[in-house]
This record gives sequence, structure tokens and C-alpha cells, in this order.
Amino acid sequence: MDTHILLWWLMDDPKLGSDVRQILKLEPVWVSSAVVWEMVIKQRIGKLTIPGRIDQQLSDEKFSVLDIKLTHVMALEGLEDHHADPFDRIQIAQAKTEGFTFITKDRVIQKYQGLDFLAV
Repeated sequence: MDTHILLWWLMDDPKLGSDVRQILKLEPVWVSSAVVWEMVIKQRIGKLTIPGRIDQQLSDEKFSVLDIKLTHVMALEGLEDHHADPFDRIQIAQAKTEGFTFITKDRVIQKYQGLDFLAV
């Protein structure tokens, strides 16, 4: 899932619709380590406040963390240039490589060929 989706989930934000909430409750959920990385950076510089530790919250929610592998990094070579954000790009590469559905509201991400996504 994209970073904003995880934030909405953790903050119980109504922007995350009930249909997506049901999917996240029922399906195995993978969160990229890039999402955690981005959140820790933003928290450190004061752009984000999250109560508690992100790793503990992921564990509490029973979400699995997908580490960045060499195959994910190498998949960036063939990735279209729709998005400049390196966190989004590695998440897209991971989702494509692993055959995961990527949950996002970002319309730019939805332009990627071969990416299975769920638009929020």
C-alpha cells in the first residue's frame, strides 16, 4: 500500500473507505520497507506525527514488511518515468515484481503498465 493509505489506516482517517478497510482486514497485507523509511524520515524532520513506533504498529496490525531486494532495485531500470518520487518508484517496482496489488489514491501511479492497483 502507498504511504498515505497506511497513514489513513493507522489514524483511522475516514478518507479510507469501508471497502478498502474490509480488504485490509481480510487479505494478507504487505507494507514496503520504503513506506516505513519515508515515514521515519518525515517524522524525524517534523512533517509527520505518529503516536508510538511504526514497527510496533505494523506488528500490532499483523501487516508484513516487504524488504527491498536487489530484484526490486533492478526492476527500476525498466520502470516508466511517470513518477519522480524515489519512495513511490521502489514501491511500484516491488508491487510489479511480486505481483501484488498496489493500493493508492495517486493517479500518476495508476499510469504504470503492468501494475495491478486498487484506486482509492
